[in-house]
Amino acid sequence: MEAKIQKWGNSVGIRIPSSILKSLNIKTNDILNIEQEKDKIIISIPKKKKISLEERFKNYHGENLAKDFSWDDPMGEEIW
Repeated sequence: MEAKIQKWGNSVGIRIPSSILKSLNIKTNDILNIEQEKDKIIISIPKKKKISLEERFKNYHGENLAKDFSWDDPMGEEIW
């Protein structure tokens, strides 16, 4: 498939057919990787790195935000 490079403000861009975007589940404002390999431009979907719960909290040194609470008496029409 050929695509034409067109002026877009101070930059240039190409249009990607909606059929390709749909088949790859790419939406407006998604982030893509763009690389040059000799005479080729390679556009790819970045791999999502899986982060464990331990890794997510590794640098967290804040206070524990969980508070004690009680199941107070009903105040309205809620049913317990």
